[in-house]
Amino acid sequence: MDRRRFIKAGSMLAAGAVLTKSTLARAQDEAGGPEPLGDRDAAEGVPSRAPRITNEQPHVLTPNGATLPLRTVGNVRVGHLIASSFEHEFAPGLKAQCWGYNHRTPGPTLEAVEGERLRIYVTNRLSEPTTVHWHGVILPNGMDGVAGLTQRAIPPGETFMYEFTARYPGTFMYHPHFDEMTQIALGMTGMIVVHPRRARGPRVQRDFVLMTHEWRLDVGARRPDPLEMTDFNVLTFNSRTFPGTEPLLMGRGERVRIRFGNLSPMSHHPIHLHGMSFATTATDGGYIPRSAQVPNTTVLVPVGSTRVIEFVPEQSGDWAMHCHMTHHVMTQMGHGIPNMIGTQTSDLDTRMRRIEPRYMTMAQDGMGSMGEMKMPIPKNSLPMRGGPGPFGNIDMGGMFTILKVRDSPMKGTGLWYSHPQGTVAGPADASQMRADGIETT
Repeated sequence: MDRRRFIKAGSMLAAGAVLTKSTLARAQDEAGGPEPLGDRDAAEGVPSRAPRITNEQPHVLTPNGATLPLRTVGNVRVGHLIASSFEHEFAPGLKAQCWGYNHRTPGPTLEAVEGERLRIYVTNRLSEPTTVHWHGVILPNGMDGVAGLTQRAIPPGETFMYEFTARYPGTFMYHPHFDEMTQIALGMTGMIVVHPRRARGPRVQRDFVLMTHEWRLDVGARRPDPLEMTDFNVLTFNSRTFPGTEPLLMGRGERVRIRFGNLSPMSHHPIHLHGMSFATTATDGGYIPRSAQVPNTTVLVPVGSTRVIEFVPEQSGDWAMHCHMTHHVMTQMGHGIPNMIGTQTSDLDTRMRRIEPRYMTMAQDGMGSMGEMKMPIPKNSLPMRGGPGPFGNIDMGGMFTILKVRDSPMKGTGLWYSHPQGTVAGPADASQMRADGIETT
């Protein structure tokens, strides 16, 4: 029995209001082709200054990820994707056997320049056939990667070659088109960025790529469940869930671009940025004319789509960025349990402890402090929410990360923002309240 079902059963036995510790214990735009970017260590933070692919355009950065190495053979850029199964860590304490490319989920970002000829070899080391579909890329029909329709599926152990010209710039994705339900659910996704040969719009200093995804991973399970249709419990940016997500480092006053992709099985994701107003500048269908761009603080990224936003941070700090679906900032036990709010349990704890000394009633006053409870949890699971922050526990997990805006981004991301004196909300002063006419009784 998993943790969620255990909790539900336990609550029903005690008038829908009881749980014990022992129970829980069980239970922006432009383009080149120099050296690819490698892995980044979250402990070291993202590079303080992004390498450039041309004089006008920085390489895209894939937090918690990598860029596919490409080498030039004649006038063709050549890369190699290897589909396989491997152990993936969503966050410290939570791992699963996933499928992906080059031992990554999402696979390495494919970065190219408008007009480049690409030759991508795909080796299948899975237990079943696969293909690769270049989602959004305009290419010859036989390179579109739809098993049975435009090609024969790649059998296990074989290598197929895809070759096409990146005719149009934009933000695209790649994924299988054989047994999509299983293979995408297990992590077989990746982003494609094609830079324009001539820069468009204002020059950017930072360019990030984030793939959104959702998973069903039961507590203690070794593999995500690809059969799930509605009830997902691990929500991720680049297949990492907070506190495992790598922050995005940027300088105050820099122009920043973030490219979102969504290959979740079922859910759209409204991604909200704190402290920023941005414009959506492109979709996977192309650029949005400046006359049609409107300011927003939340961008909806539908399933099977990409959205590109650009903004200039005005205020330094550690700013939250997250999906605004509230259940998408939770982890494995954030939903699917009885509603305990407002339950009167004044003498229940006393009576129950006669039977189980470690008994405690939970969630009758809300669930905001769950992440701070240092109770034992089952192996290979995450607490209900969040991770440590400079003022206490950060009460969000899942599809959540931090935009680190610094006056001097060269210093890296390792430290929390140091707030100027008098700029942090705190307890109200009684005399000030009286002077302002505020009464609380």
